[in-house]
Amino acid sequence: MSPRYIEAPAVHRPAPGDPPSVFLAGGITHCPPWQSPAARALDEFVVLNPRRTDFDVSDPTQTDVQIAWEYRHLLLADVTLFWFPECEASLTVQPITLYELGAAAAAPGRRLVVGADPGYPRAADVRTQLSLVRPGLKVHGTLAETLAEARTQLAALA
Repeated sequence: MSPRYIEAPAVHRPAPGDPPSVFLAGGITHCPPWQSPAARALDEFVVLNPRRTDFDVSDPTQTDVQIAWEYRHLLLADVTLFWFPECEASLTVQPITLYELGAAAAAPGRRLVVGADPGYPRAADVRTQLSLVRPGLKVHGTLAETLAEARTQLAALA
């Protein structure tokens, strides 16, 4: 994978001298595993992936561990990539990701790359809200476009 691939709940963090880092924020529950191809596409950078290979949803203690990991690593990332995929089940509008996007967009200086699949039920809301809080920030319509923009931003930091 990358020189530094960090997956939740690992306690590792980027180290001095590492390439720039990117946090993969976006749908997990009831969503396709988009993080794996994203991590491969960004493999020359430090990838912070909240989607665990093995997550026991029946263990209630793991929810707190997961949320704390995401909070810490979102703040560590040089760039936060948000992807709102179309999910197989219309069971989620990805509320945690929407919350994280709102917090990140309101933080001046946070480097964001955002994409929303046209089939994501709140894609228009993501575009409209971001146009108000971050005028000029493009919301990409495909994961490939979103990853290309992330690579451009990360390369500029290298």
